[in-house]
Amino acid sequence: MSAGILLINLGTPEAPTAPALRKYLKQFLWDPRVVELPRPLWWLILNAIILNIRPQKSAEKYARIWTPEGSPLKVHTERQAKLLRGYLGQSGQGNVVIEWAMRYGAPSVASALDRLKARGCTKILILPLYPQYSVSTTVSAQDAVSEWVRRNPQAAEISMIESFHDNARYISALAANINAHRMDYGRPEKLVMSFHGLPKVSIERGDPYYGQCLESGRLLAAELGLEEPDYVITFQSRFGPAEWLQPYTQATLEALARDGVKRVDVVCPGFVSDCLETLEEIALECKAAFLAAGGTEFRYIPCLNERHEWIEALAGMAGNRGA
Repeated sequence: MSAGILLINLGTPEAPTAPALRKYLKQFLWDPRVVELPRPLWWLILNAIILNIRPQKSAEKYARIWTPEGSPLKVHTERQAKLLRGYLGQSGQGNVVIEWAMRYGAPSVASALDRLKARGCTKILILPLYPQYSVSTTVSAQDAVSEWVRRNPQAAEISMIESFHDNARYISALAANINAHRMDYGRPEKLVMSFHGLPKVSIERGDPYYGQCLESGRLLAAELGLEEPDYVITFQSRFGPAEWLQPYTQATLEALARDGVKRVDVVCPGFVSDCLETLEEIALECKAAFLAAGGTEFRYIPCLNERHEWIEALAGMAGNRGA
């Protein structure tokens, strides 16, 4: 009997092209956990409008951050799995099999679970790389795992870490990352903690995401020794006409600049790997908006990516769950 760990991240297109984005967005946006509109109405909107307009625009954004190795999200997730494998091996847990998957795109959750099964893993820990629990991310990952289990009954004992928003090692890793950045660039006037947004109606229906984001931000501020005037928690990546969680990141940055704040750092604690939402939306678009509104220094603090403190946190969470 051997144990396995499956890291799951959100997903990425295979290339920064309109056809690849169309394929990716079709899978992502058709998930009822992501968009909760009635299926017939949403099918019409998605296929008649969105998939004819958004792929080209999204492809242009991806092209701005694409690397020679591929999508940043995919590159970092694969590296994290490799480093976790090495870390566990050095600590005497070399028998633990590590796989990684994307909820949307490749490698799929089912294919990764098939590989773990083929390696003889009868005990599998599912670790979605979303610090804060949300129906649109965490539960969607659960759906993909459950579908595989239905096709492979009794193949393995499955357990899952549903969130780690208040995990002490995760918070310490974030703080270490920010402090390392400050050693190079100094302390800004304001630290902006930007989390991915959700429609406000999701929170009204009981999704704990908003509260967990606030708790992560509070714990991180305490670890850094910050008071409330030193930082602000915001939400990014709004999509569609509905009201989303506020305050919005870009609007907040523009308001700070207009109020005379010249130097800001922006960190994205809800992402453990850099991706389109951090490298393009924050580091490029939001930077341009802040500078245009009168700011003078905007620094984006990269995600945890391959920092050793983060890999140690991953290993700690896996060990605590008996992987």
